Amino acid sequence: MTAVREPEPLPADEQELEGGSMTLLEHLLELRSRVMWCAVAVVLGMSVFFIPAVGFRAIEFLLEPALAQNPDFRAQAITPMENIVTYFRVALLGGLTLGMPMLIYQTLAFITPALTPTEKKWVLPVVAGASVSFVLGLLFGYFVVLRAAYGFLFAFGTEFADVTPTISSYMDLTTRLLLVLGVVFEVPIVVMGLARFGVVTAAKLWGWWRFAVVGAFAFSAVATPTPDPVTQALVAGPMAVLYFLGIGLAWFVRRR
Repeated sequence: MTAVREPEPLPADEQELEGGSMTLLEHLLELRSRVMWCAVAVVLGMSVFFIPAVGFRAIEFLLEPALAQNPDFRAQAITPMENIVTYFRVALLGGLTLGMPMLIYQTLAFITPALTPTEKKWVLPVVAGASVSFVLGLLFGYFVVLRAAYGFLFAFGTEFADVTPTISSYMDLTTRLLLVLGVVFEVPIVVMGLARFGVVTAAKLWGWWRFAVVGAFAFSAVATPTPDPVTQALVAGPMAVLYFLGIGLAWFVRRR
């Protein structure tokens, strides 16, 4: 009678791919579920801005920084699809803003199985804090960065050319700056969350401050769609300050 051969144990690297109590396939299925929930949240948020009274008012609101520099400013649409593309771009920014709590929650929920019960209690506060920080970044970008940036861009070189951008180029610059500032303002909450979950410490973060400052300006140079130093400094400066604020929050949560 032939003896039944016991299956050989998986190698260490394959055991890691199995993910403990979940297989790799189960992790991918869960990731797909999380991404679908995020997509649904963004689409629902966009649907609010598809209402003409909301969408057109949002576009008028985003045009006000330019009107503050030039009361006679009126953007141009040189292609038939330009207004529609602009409308969808603004709706996408609105959908991301309204869906941000779900985006952050689903991201954290994907990693919560690896957290302790005490750490899981911090998920909802981190979601709330990151969502509020994103909105604060949008407000800072709108009332400070956009007005300063357009004040510089609309005044530079007017001796040889009038600044009359198309509506798509104007909204592309505006929405990208707002989105970048929204993400930048989440830096302290992200740093605090990583510290609370034991990924980093305040001491390590303090030791990396030089790299963080250089990285802030490098990120600003890549993320901002304009090459002018004023706009880049308005993005990199707050990012560096928020990094140090994150160090303070990291020290606070670990101390407690």
